[in-house]
Amino acid sequence: MPSYDTLTDALNDLKQRGFTIDFNIAFDKLVCTSNTTVLNPNEFEIVEVYRFEGNTNPADEEVVYAIAAKEGDRKGTLISAFGIYAADISTELLKKLTIHH
Repeated sequence: MPSYDTLTDALNDLKQRGFTIDFNIAFDKLVCTSNTTVLNPNEFEIVEVYRFEGNTNPADEEVVYAIAAKEGDRKGTLISAFGIYAADISTELLKKLTIHH
């Protein structure tokens, strides 16, 4: 698995490798508003995970997930902040993301 110095480096490389969908958390699923892709936790796999800490505060943590749908060729990324900035998320989706954190 590659190693990246910055979040931007990770996102650029993942995009070049076909992870072109920008996913967001919508409580109990992942969604992409630009192309209406919706994936429930049982419909995707997390294939790579990269963690980045803030330069001034290590508690400012962001995680990049490389996501692949189990069916079809849909691949994309999810950027998630943890701690007080974390999104409202279902228990099932949180468990899936936490396993790979």
